Amino acid sequence: LWYHRAMAIYDETLEKQRRYFRTGATLPISFRKSMLMKLRDELKLREKEIVEALHEDLGKSDFEAYATEIGIVYGEISYLLRHLSSFMRRKKVLSPITIFKATSYTIREPLGNVLIMSPWNYPLQLTMVPLAGAIAGGNTAIVKPSRYSKATSKLMKSIIDDIFPPEYIAAFEGGHETNSALLEGRYDMIFFTGSPGVGRIVAAKAAETLTPTVLELGGKSPVIIDKSADIKLSARRLAWGKFLNAGQTCVAPDYVLADTAVIKPLIEALKKETGRMFSSAPLSSPDLPKIINERHFERIKGLIAGSDIAFGGASDKEERKIEPTVLY
Repeated sequence: LWYHRAMAIYDETLEKQRRYFRTGATLPISFRKSMLMKLRDELKLREKEIVEALHEDLGKSDFEAYATEIGIVYGEISYLLRHLSSFMRRKKVLSPITIFKATSYTIREPLGNVLIMSPWNYPLQLTMVPLAGAIAGGNTAIVKPSRYSKATSKLMKSIIDDIFPPEYIAAFEGGHETNSALLEGRYDMIFFTGSPGVGRIVAAKAAETLTPTVLELGGKSPVIIDKSADIKLSARRLAWGKFLNAGQTCVAPDYVLADTAVIKPLIEALKKETGRMFSSAPLSSPDLPKIINERHFERIKGLIAGSDIAFGGASDKEERKIEPTVLY
C-alpha cells in the first residue's frame, strides 16, 4: 500500500515537472542564473546548519566540511555562473559537402526531467554539484539523497523545499523502496553516484526506456611507489587521500604496490603523517571523521582482524571511529 501511494506521489511530481518544463520557463539564461544564485545564497545562509549536519553524520570537522563539501559546491556554482553564457552560445561548425552552401551550428538544449540519486560519503557535494549542473542546463530535477546520511539529507530536502517549487526541483527521502519507486518513472536523464551493485540496478532500469544515464561508481585505486619516489611527499599525499573522510572516498588509495627497498621508510613516513594530521591519539582527535553506520564499522573492523598491522587498528565502537590503519 505504501509503495503504491509513494508511486502516485512521485508520478504526480514528475508529471508536474514535465508540464513545467514544456512551458519553457527553465530555458532563459536569466532564469538559470537566478536559480543558481538562489541555491548558492541559501547554502551560505544555512552554512552553519550544513557543517553541523555533516558532523552529525560523518564526524567531519569544520575544515573538512568546507574543503570537501561546501567549498566545492560554491566553486561549481561560481564556475557555471561565469561560463553559462559561453555554454549556451550557438557555435558554428563545418557543414558536410552533401549539404554544400548550408550553414551549420551546434546548439546545446536541456534534456528535460532529471533524476539525481546521491550517496552518503559526500552527501552535500555529490547532491548539490549535479543539481547545479541540472539547473544550469535548463532542466527540472527530482533529487533523492542517501538514507544513511540522515541529518544532511533532511537538511538538503529542507533547503530544496524552501527555495524551489516542486514542479521545478523536488526532493524525496527514503531507502531502497523509495529508490525502486522513483526508478519506475520515465526521465530524460538519470545521474547516479554510489556503489557498483546499486549502479547495475539503476543501469538495468534505465535501459528499459533507453534513458541516458551517468554512473559515478566506486572502484579500485592502487598506488605504485618505486625507488625513485620522494617518500616523504608520497606519504603526505597518501595519508591525505586515504584518511580524508575516514577513508570513505570512492577514489581513495586502497592499496600500495611498493619496491621492497622503500616499504619500511614509507610506513615510517605514513606514521609520521597520520600523527601530524590526527595527533598521537587519533581516536581523541576532533579532526578524525567517523564511519557512517555500525554495519560499515563492523565490516571495516572485519577487514583489519587477523591482518598484519603496521600501525593503527584501534577503534571506538560508540563513536564509530577507527584509527588510521596500515596493513602489510
